[in-house]
Order: sequence, then C-alpha cells, then structure tokens
Amino acid sequence: MWIEERNGKYKFSERYEDYLTGQIKKVSVTLEKNTAQSRKMAQRLLNERIAASQEITPVREITFGELVEEYRANQKLSVKEATYTRNYHTCNTMLQLFGKETIVSRMTVNYINKKLLESGKSPGTLNEYLTRFRALIRWGYKNDLIEDIRFLDKLDNFKDRPHKEKIQDKYLEQNELNILLSQMEQPVWKFLTQFMTLSGLRFGEAAALHKADVDFKSGVIHISQTLDSVNQVLTTPKSLCSIRDVYMQPELRSICSQISLYMKKQEVLNGVRTNLFFHSRNGNYIQFYAFNKYLRNLSLKVLGKSITTHALRHTHASLLLENGVSIDTISRRLGHENSKVTREIYLHITKALEKKDNTQLENVKIL
Repeated sequence: MWIEERNGKYKFSERYEDYLTGQIKKVSVTLEKNTAQSRKMAQRLLNERIAASQEITPVREITFGELVEEYRANQKLSVKEATYTRNYHTCNTMLQLFGKETIVSRMTVNYINKKLLESGKSPGTLNEYLTRFRALIRWGYKNDLIEDIRFLDKLDNFKDRPHKEKIQDKYLEQNELNILLSQMEQPVWKFLTQFMTLSGLRFGEAAALHKADVDFKSGVIHISQTLDSVNQVLTTPKSLCSIRDVYMQPELRSICSQISLYMKKQEVLNGVRTNLFFHSRNGNYIQFYAFNKYLRNLSLKVLGKSITTHALRHTHASLLLENGVSIDTISRRLGHENSKVTREIYLHITKALEKKDNTQLENVKIL
C-alpha cells in the first residue's frame, strides 16, 4: 500500500492481480488523515474492495442440508413441476440417511455405504438413491459449492438382479391379459386397460387426451402432452420422441369407438360436459393412484402377481414382438428415446419362443 497527499487529504492505493484475468489492477480509498489508525482502516477497506472486485465465491465447507437447499432452489426454476416434486421427496430421504448437518467435503464412501445399508432397502432402491446422490454432488461441483468429488469414482452400485431377469414379471402373456380383462368389473378401468394395451400409451398420455386427439378421420391418436398425476396439471411429454401420432389399428379403433360412446353416455348421466377422452364422473381427469391400486390388487388376486399400469405398456411391446413387428417400429410407436427397454423385452420373448419351439420339436420324428 502507498499513500499520496492531495488537497489536504490522503489517497491510499494498492495493486493486486485479478484472479480471472491475471491482469494487475489498482484500488484506492481517500481518507482525511494519515495516522496509524487511518492506515489500518485504509488497508481493511482496500482488502474489502479487492475481494469484492474478484467476483468469486470461495468454496466453503457446505453442509449436506445447505447443498440440498441450493439444489432445490435451482430445480424450482429449471425443471418440470413433476420432476421437482419427485426429486424433492428423494432429497428428503437422503437428508434422513446422511444428516443435514454433515459436511459434504468430509463424507466418505464408507460412510455413504454404511448409511445406505442401515436403511434396510433393497439393492435396486439403494441404487436409485445413489443415482440421485451422484447427480446432487455433481451439481454442487459444477456450481462451485463443492471443490473435490473424486470420491464418486469409488462409489459403486449395490449388486442387484439384472433388469432383463426381472422383465418377465413386468408384462402379461396373452392368456394372462385375457384372464385379467375377464375379471374386470369397473367399465372405465377395463376400457383403459384395453386402450393402453392396444396403444402402448403411458398412463399420463392417455389421461391427458382430449376428444379431438383421438382422430378417427386420420386414424391416429395425437400425443402432445401428458398429465402430471402428482400436481394434476398438463405438461410436455417425457421427451421429444414422445410427441407422436399413434396409428389406430382396427382393434384399437374399435375400442376407441366404444370408449367414446361410453364416455358420452356418462356425461349425460352425470350432467357434465368435458373435452377429455377419458374422464371421471364429474368430468375431471381420471386418477392414476385409483387405477394403479385397482390394477395391482386385481392382478394379484386373479394372476398371483401384482402389476402396475406401466406393465400394460410392456405388454403392448411384447405382444407386438410376438407378432413379428420390428423393434424399431415398436420403439417409435412407444415414443422411446432409444429401444433399450424394448430390446430387453425382446430378448426375454425370443428365449421364451425358442423354448416353446424346442418343446414342439422334441417329439417330432422325421426318419
């Protein structure tokens, strides 16, 4: 620091190197006196100005709770409401597991694994927590809240059964589907089950449909939005690939006609008017949780296994595969960004068909 006298006052100056550019810059402050106390005050003011001019937030020892709070504030502005809500609850779980007062920079792989295992959750669930935890930590690193994330390289997933081994429990065989439909006594849920199985639509896509989206003239169903079942609002589909037209094959077209007629009768009976293709008695959106519960309970009762609404989408893919439809065609129809899920189903179906073929050939005698 150097001092210059000007017009009875004193100018205190200091040079410093700008952290971002490497250039030498200068800051100054003018005071009335040049005493030991003034020099001390000038140095403090100069240091504050230098720090402010650097425009850098130094990395500090942030707690896990503070990191989650910053992450949520960012997500509130940058992601869909449904995504924010899902991640909000996942973060709550992680806060309970790892502790909001835990300093992130002091977390170790051993600590993380220990806390996850103590939860008693299945390997599949723990791996879902790990996926969200990694995303959270990487977000903190990219936003200068965490300085070192090399420990993530040592954080392995828990061993779980490969997805392809479990896929067989996530769709219905043709005979299982027939049994399930024969036992359905709720007309709307039966129609919805038939519709989703024949179209491959996600529940949210089906629930969001307006009457005009089921285009009988063109013979397609227009998919351009989906229902966020948590917040009961319409939002954009899962991905760009999900915005699509689904061809109405004769069987699907017939079911759509029956649904349209039934829903019109319900409007008259209940004294409501709505633009929705599927709707509740009061003309509002159909409820995911009610349908999913009905489907799970009935399938467990009549089939011995509990399925979800998404199993109907897998069932659609498996039945098309059995009928010789190509994987790429099915993926486009389902609105998949890639055909990974379809290929997993395909592998299982192929093995099942090979086993069936071998059984038929086992007792055949040609010579």
